Amino acid sequence: MPATLDAHPRPETVREDDLAPLVFFYGIGSARPRVTFVEPDELPEHERWFLVHDIDMTPRLREGHGCEIDLDVHARARIGNYLVRASVLNRRSDGKPVEFGAIGIHLDLLPEEAQALVIEGRVPFGAILERYQVAHSSHPRGFFRIAVDARLAELLGATSGQILFGRCNELRHASGRVLADVVEVLPRGM
Repeated sequence: MPATLDAHPRPETVREDDLAPLVFFYGIGSARPRVTFVEPDELPEHERWFLVHDIDMTPRLREGHGCEIDLDVHARARIGNYLVRASVLNRRSDGKPVEFGAIGIHLDLLPEEAQALVIEGRVPFGAILERYQVAHSSHPRGFFRIAVDARLAELLGATSGQILFGRCNELRHASGRVLADVVEVLPRGM
């Protein structure tokens, strides 16, 4: 299902806020790769299929790669009921990376067992939402291209300076509260 964005362009300061989970990964005030927001039709066809929709990314990756998806957490921090982490999602079939994800999760909106799984960090968040049937919706905030640095390139099997594509997404709980803020970056040609 194609995703639609707000018809009114968002100021750059707001768009920078959408990148907060990625800023966490690099450290506040630290240098990070340059991100340029683009319209959905500016994405390459392959990346557009994976990114431009309003469903969770885990089932989309599972469908697109034809196998289960595993989680590899690279950084994590918790402030009260807010957990931020940076992870790589890998194909179970061959271990190849299929996404870098930086996510901030409001744990208090999840059942206790789901909270424990999120904290454990072995199951992708989308799979946890499916397992516990957490009512929510997905709202892409924007799409971007990013010239990855050596750190992201190593995680995604890319080359430093390579242009990759991604999206900022907001998951909303059925209560209307923000359940998670997500920044997702895809490797090329996967």
